Amino acid sequence: MTATREDWQRACVIEPPPGYTPHIGVLVAMLHYARLTTLEAVAGLGVEELDATPPGFSNSIGTLLAHIAAVDRVYQRLSFENRDFDEGEEAVYGGALSFGQAGERVRGLPLKHYLGELEAARADTLAELARRDDAWLASRLQVPGFDYPNHHWAWFHVMEDEVSHRGQIRILRKALKAQAQR
Repeated sequence: MTATREDWQRACVIEPPPGYTPHIGVLVAMLHYARLTTLEAVAGLGVEELDATPPGFSNSIGTLLAHIAAVDRVYQRLSFENRDFDEGEEAVYGGALSFGQAGERVRGLPLKHYLGELEAARADTLAELARRDDAWLASRLQVPGFDYPNHHWAWFHVMEDEVSHRGQIRILRKALKAQAQR
């Protein structure tokens, strides 16, 4: 996906989009910006680039993308459903959530697959956030094994996690380019 000038102009305005309460809307605008920059960072990658793990790195770009989608999914369960993954969800997302330590590493999938997972997860998040208000966002999030000051911090963390991994993706792309030039 290549963002248009209009996409970037809209993403650079941190204000609530229609359909969200003020604080949730600002969070949604920031989540949107973070996702736009992630999509820009992976534009045009092929399966070989998505699967490559250059020397000195422990994750591939594909693994990082799968992880970003899995983080969205686990926080949906924690924040919207007051629970962690069930066994079936753990089987589907656990490997990506743990970077392959809890299951098979993601490999051999085209960028379209990862983008579809990211889009589906985020669409569910946005739909659920639209159903809530700022009082909910400020309320404590307690789930067995997790105790967060509030839902706002939890969703800020989702964005923060994506931005961190987007930075890793950019570094990996540079490493892959340098490796190909040798």
